[in-house]
Amino acid sequence: MAYYRLNNLKINNLLLPFCLNNIIIPSNLQFSCYNLQGFSSCSASSKYSPARMAKMEMNGSEIIVNEPKLLQEKISAIRRDGPVKLQVIADFDATLTKYWIDGLRGQSSHNLLQQSNHEYDAKRQKLFDYYHPLEFNPSIPLSEKTKLMEEWWGQTHALLIEGGLTFDDIRTSVSKATIAFREGVIELFEFFEEKEVPVLIFSAGLADIIEEVLRQKLHRSFKNIRIVSNRMEFDQDGHLISFKGKTIHSLNKNEHALDMAAPLHEQLGGVNGVDDDSSSVRKRTNVLLLGDQVGDLGMSDGLNYETRISVGFLNCNIEKNLESYKTAFDVVYLNDAAMTGVLELASQLCPSSSE
Repeated sequence: MAYYRLNNLKINNLLLPFCLNNIIIPSNLQFSCYNLQGFSSCSASSKYSPARMAKMEMNGSEIIVNEPKLLQEKISAIRRDGPVKLQVIADFDATLTKYWIDGLRGQSSHNLLQQSNHEYDAKRQKLFDYYHPLEFNPSIPLSEKTKLMEEWWGQTHALLIEGGLTFDDIRTSVSKATIAFREGVIELFEFFEEKEVPVLIFSAGLADIIEEVLRQKLHRSFKNIRIVSNRMEFDQDGHLISFKGKTIHSLNKNEHALDMAAPLHEQLGGVNGVDDDSSSVRKRTNVLLLGDQVGDLGMSDGLNYETRISVGFLNCNIEKNLESYKTAFDVVYLNDAAMTGVLELASQLCPSSSE
């Protein structure tokens, strides 16, 4: 199949924001002012509507936009309101971080942790082997599954304390871990820091580990980034003694977690937050949401947002999951894509004053 390179791609008379720099599109992608007439993977008889779905390739990664016109309307609305009303809500593992690293499955912020007493690593693995299948078992009612997740997280946290976890264990674990950020993440963080847009990183893992990953892998801090996750408390000798706030697990990882983890997460401020009261997440009613699971869309449930653009990273089992992802997310990136496309989107949401 032949490909053309375009600097500006318009579909339905709409300029797609992540299509500004040499986007590759199939040569048989044709369009008129109002309809996509042809499509490499669609035809008039397809179950997909050619007038609605756009599929492109960028830097070797495929991009799916199910509703181009709706996406452009959302971009325009957020752009009109300006950065002052925007916030970013992002999952951490396999969203900000890579799914594959040198052919190996990247570690999550939770499973990279190795205690000095390896007996407790084995005990935590045993809990994982039991509870993880239950987390994704569709036959278990949500209310029952939520209780199971609370059990799992509670027992895991207890083992970390009982096993004598230290902050040095965290530093060492991160330095040895197979974990890395997607290309373009640091540029995205820098962009939103310059625009004074808060970035909330939501995780059911451990805030202290995520912050150590940020320190070791990015080698700098960002005043606009705030971690909403389970946070540890250490004694003066660096030994874990407790966890602060209520437990954040995989089924309650949403905007309500800001209240649940009080008082730690009540206000932005300090090292990982901006101090200006106008940056309050509840006053910023436009959202750019980044996740790698359909369930991550719940991260904005507690926010009364006006406009939300959701970006999904579908890293594996693409044929099995594409239908649900393209319906759920405004934009879907396939095959463990870089973050450069999201940076292009961000530049459209928060243009420079000269644009």
